Amino acid sequence: MVLVVVFGVALLIAVLLSGLAARTVLSTSLLFLVGGALVSDGFLGWIHITPDSEIVSVTADLALFAVLFTDGMHVSFPKLRQNWRNPARALGLGMPLAFIGMALITHYLVGLDWTTSFLVGAVLAPTDPVFASAIVGRKEVPSKLRQLLNVESGINDGLALPVVLVLIAAAGPTSGHAESSLGKIALELVLGLLFGIVLPYVVVELVRFRLLGAEPKLQPLLPLAIGVILYAVCHLTHANPYLAAFSAGAVLTARSLEAKEAFEPLGEALAELAKFAALLVFGALLTPSLFGDLSFGGYAAVVLAIVLIRPASLLLSLLGTRFTRQEKLVAAWFGPKGFASVVYGLLVLQAGIPQGEEAFTLIAVCIAFSIIAHSSTDVPIARLFHVDDLAGTSSGAGTPSATEEADRVGA
Repeated sequence: MVLVVVFGVALLIAVLLSGLAARTVLSTSLLFLVGGALVSDGFLGWIHITPDSEIVSVTADLALFAVLFTDGMHVSFPKLRQNWRNPARALGLGMPLAFIGMALITHYLVGLDWTTSFLVGAVLAPTDPVFASAIVGRKEVPSKLRQLLNVESGINDGLALPVVLVLIAAAGPTSGHAESSLGKIALELVLGLLFGIVLPYVVVELVRFRLLGAEPKLQPLLPLAIGVILYAVCHLTHANPYLAAFSAGAVLTARSLEAKEAFEPLGEALAELAKFAALLVFGALLTPSLFGDLSFGGYAAVVLAIVLIRPASLLLSLLGTRFTRQEKLVAAWFGPKGFASVVYGLLVLQAGIPQGEEAFTLIAVCIAFSIIAHSSTDVPIARLFHVDDLAGTSSGAGTPSATEEADRVGA
């Protein structure tokens, strides 16, 4: 119950400061992260949470599911068909480069074996613009840039998961059975995708029956019901819930724009609550002893992961695109590590692999540093685009700017 009180107080403070946070470097995400750390065993000692506590895995799992479900609703298939090349570059080239780059610095700077190093690279490869919401949520930021970051973050979680699971199997005590695990992983992914497509499709068709349909005040609960059923079914059948969540959100938007618009305010609020709860719990794991366990080479790897690996990999993948230099730099910088990395990091820790604890320590510190760096720089950088407009970098009244023209013609 102490944790509930702490969450309530942190939520109240976050709401009261949200207006200030929207205009400054103050971050509500960072508030919950710091709040969790302050009340943990490392400081005040009000709550006692360890990485193997059930509440850690449950809150991170729920938060990632909720965020991906709402992220999926932001996917527009018509726009994606017109501008698919840039997300494809980020996912097909940028993500593998980041994965390999992180594995190399982990092996040479931290000293982990090659399998565990590649596992760390896979865990930290997914990005999460939830911690840079001012970039993906502000109209002054070019729509093509927002779409790139949103689609990349929504899909790369599902792409990284099978790699993480295979590498855990290869690094674990039962590493000899890694090949037999491939079929199981593939089945989980296929089932997740299948459930994510079929369930919202069937529900939307049911609503269209003459004798059925939701009255206006209950319409927001229809997508919520789909999400609850989908989450439970995926866990009962061991289907991949994250791929299911993202695909269900996208299908729901494609099949019923009314349902999406009715659910959007409620969905965004629920995703925020889940995100804040997961941040508070994750923050409680960030004790001084955890930071003390990481070597100097580990801290060097963390810094390089944030300021070099992600930026360099995405900049290379965007060579030859119509993004401006400013847009490329912003896209390259905003690769925050989020809930997918938290969940996958916990999988690594709970798998019992030989260097699992060292890998989790590196992953946790990298996530914490990433949240601090990215969630405190999103507002100032987003406002740069607005400043550019005010300064007259656009072509003038009635004439589209270069960015707007690029958005219109696509990649």
